[in-house]
This record gives sequence, C-alpha cells and structure tokens, in this order.
Amino acid sequence: MQTETMNVTGMTCGGCVSKVTKALMAVPGVGHVDVSLPGKASVEFDENLTSRENVQSAIRGAGYGVEAGEVATASRTKGGCCG
Repeated sequence: MQTETMNVTGMTCGGCVSKVTKALMAVPGVGHVDVSLPGKASVEFDENLTSRENVQSAIRGAGYGVEAGEVATASRTKGGCCG
C-alpha cells in the first residue's frame, strides 16, 4: 500500500469533504481515505490496482483541484458543491 497526501483546492464545507471522500472511495484499490478542511486528503491505495494519477483524477472529477508534491492541476476558486 502507498499513501499520498494531497492538497485539495476548492473545498469549503463538510459537503465538499463528503463529496471528495465518496469519489476517492469509489476508486478501485483505494483502502483508506482521510479528507479534511481546509483542503487535505490522505489516500492509502494499492499501487498494483491504481495510481496517484487515478486518485487525482477522481478528485478533479468531483469538481475540485488537486496538488500533490510538485504536480499541480488547475484549481477552481469555488467548491464543487457550494458554488
């Protein structure tokens, strides 16, 4: 198992945390997820079943931006659920 901690941009409330958590748990190979405000996600996953890119894609698919290490994607100024 591999653990990645990522900065999630655009989360503003508990609904955002829930939405990101649900999106991450839907990724095959993800075992444990800890998402919190103001925008941190710790994701434990089986690197034989998924990748950091798939995990980041799930976050973006939920409507949020993500930064991990030196890799950053475009961030949104407003959350995916709170507009």
